[in-house]
Amino acid sequence: MAGRLTDKVAIVVGAGSSGPGWGNGKCTAVTFAREGAKVMCVDLKRAAAEETADLIAKVGGEAFAFEANSAKNADVKAMVDACLAKWGRIDVLDNNVGIGSTGGPVELTEDEWHLVFDVNVKSFFLTAKHVLPVMEKQGKGAIVNVSSIASIRSPKGVSYIAYNASKGAVNSLTLAIASQYAEKGIRCNAILPGLMHTPMIDFLAEQYAKNEKDHNQAYDKMIAIRNRASPTGKMGTGWDTANAALFLASDEAAYVNGHLLVVDGGITVRA
Repeated sequence: MAGRLTDKVAIVVGAGSSGPGWGNGKCTAVTFAREGAKVMCVDLKRAAAEETADLIAKVGGEAFAFEANSAKNADVKAMVDACLAKWGRIDVLDNNVGIGSTGGPVELTEDEWHLVFDVNVKSFFLTAKHVLPVMEKQGKGAIVNVSSIASIRSPKGVSYIAYNASKGAVNSLTLAIASQYAEKGIRCNAILPGLMHTPMIDFLAEQYAKNEKDHNQAYDKMIAIRNRASPTGKMGTGWDTANAALFLASDEAAYVNGHLLVVDGGITVRA
């Protein structure tokens, strides 16, 4: 451990993975622990949270799992209360949940729109609502929100209007919190990942390929397309997101506030 988060308490919301492998939240929770933080692993699925907490324990870190729906006020309050009961403070809040739904304004249903905004925006609002008073009392804290390059760019031929709009809202929420709480010693920044190879992408690739005649070839084709879309020739990973989160959560970023950190291999600088 390099100790960049030694003696800090971190809550990682969305600390589990949607399937086998390493998602953004899982990587972030383990990275925080490796750097000395005590980590509360929060996920909608208790088993996913427990898996991450167990991985942290195996490398000598300290963590505990907590099941919560971060889009529900009572669950978020219980989450914060549980963290304070165990460790007495909250130094870092990392918001890592997010879902998508395909379709433009005409195709998307109203229910789908509300669901995406509940998960992608309301949850970030609620966690901040309950954590900010704790950080304000401490006189210090760091919030890291995981957004997406979809908040600033909409790829041709792909319609994710609710996802695009919700991640744009995350950016605005981040900037508003950063401005309001800067004088209170609290920083709020966001990470905008690009094309990342996570368990969610494997799931989507499997869904795409399941009805194809040659399943394996179809899966490989989708992964190859995503790899080629990056200037680096390959997708990023959850560890890239985690390393960005580590910097923003650490005291190395003490003067970084209200920043939208793009982690995309250079996709958004292309014409």
